[in-house]
Amino acid sequence: MAEDEQRLLCEAATNGDTEKVQTLIASGADVSYFDHDGFTPLMLAAKHGHADVVKTLLDAGAPWNALSPTNLSAGDFAMDSGHQDAFDILLNTGIQAELILGTIARKENKIGDLDGDYLEDRVSFSEDKLMDANSKAVMMAWEKPLMEAHAKAICSRGGHILNIGFGMGLVDTAIQQYSPATHTIVEAHPEVYERMRLSGWTEKENVKVVFGKWQDVVHQLDSYDGIFFDTYGEYYEDLREFHQHLPSLLKPEGIYSFFNGLCGGNAFFHVVYCQLVSLELESLGYSTQLIPLPVKDCLGEEVWEGVKHKYWQLDTYYLPVCESLEESE
Repeated sequence: MAEDEQRLLCEAATNGDTEKVQTLIASGADVSYFDHDGFTPLMLAAKHGHADVVKTLLDAGAPWNALSPTNLSAGDFAMDSGHQDAFDILLNTGIQAELILGTIARKENKIGDLDGDYLEDRVSFSEDKLMDANSKAVMMAWEKPLMEAHAKAICSRGGHILNIGFGMGLVDTAIQQYSPATHTIVEAHPEVYERMRLSGWTEKENVKVVFGKWQDVVHQLDSYDGIFFDTYGEYYEDLREFHQHLPSLLKPEGIYSFFNGLCGGNAFFHVVYCQLVSLELESLGYSTQLIPLPVKDCLGEEVWEGVKHKYWQLDTYYLPVCESLEESE
C-alpha cells in the first residue's frame, strides 16, 4: 500500500492535483520519496510548473535540495522549464534554509576544503593550474579572463587596491596594468608566498605583500578604493566574516568584488547563493550587481585533466560588483 501511495503522490504532483497531494500527505505518503527515475514529487511538480503543489510539498517537509541522478534539483527543473512561480517559491525556500543552515556551500563550494588544512599542504604549480596535495585545483588558467574582469571592476575608481589571496597571481597581474597608487596583497600559504618573493612581487614599487591569514592581519590593513577576495581552503562563513570588515576596509565610494565560485556545480544552488550573498551585503549597506560572463568556451574536458574536483560546471559566471548603496543610487 505504501508503494502505491508514493506512486500516486508522484502522479498527483505531475498532474498538479493539489487536493490529492494534500490527501496523500495526510495519509502518510513520504514527500522525500524518489521514483524509479530518481525524481521526487517536488521535482515532478516543479518540472511541470505546478506552483501550488510545490508549495504544498515544501510545507510538508519535501527536501528542496534533493538531487536527481543527473545532479538536478527541483529548482533546476523549474528554471530549465521556465516556470517562474514554482522557481520563485523554491528560490525563497532555498535562501531561507541556507540562511539558517548554510549546508550547501560547505559541500559544494570551491572555498570549502574538506580534506584538512590547506595552509599546511604542499602545493604544486604548473603552467595552467595551482593544485593542493589532494589534486584539487586552487586556481586555474581558465579563470584568467574572469580575473581580468574582476581587476577592471575594482580598479575602476583608481586609488588603493587590496587583494586577499594571490594564488597564481592572475588577478594581481591584471591589477598592475591599472597602475594603482598602492596594491596590497594578502597571501597565507607559505609556498605561494615564497614563489611570490622569488618572482619579484615583494620588490615591486607600489606593491605591499602581507603574509598571513587575512583573519590574523585584517587589523593591519588600511582602507581601499577597490577590494577583491578569493581565498581557498575556507568556507562560506569565512566569506561572510570578511564582509563584516568591509565597512572599515572599503572607502565609501569604493568597489568590492569576490570570486563567485559559490556552488559552481549546480545552477540552482548557485542562484540561491548569489541571492543570499546579495541579501547579506545589502544588510551591511552594499548593493550587488551580478554581471554575466559566458565561460562555456573556456571549459573543455581537457581543462580538468588531472583535477579531482570540477569546482565550476556552469556556462555563465556572474561577476559581483558591490558598492555602497548610497553610491549606487
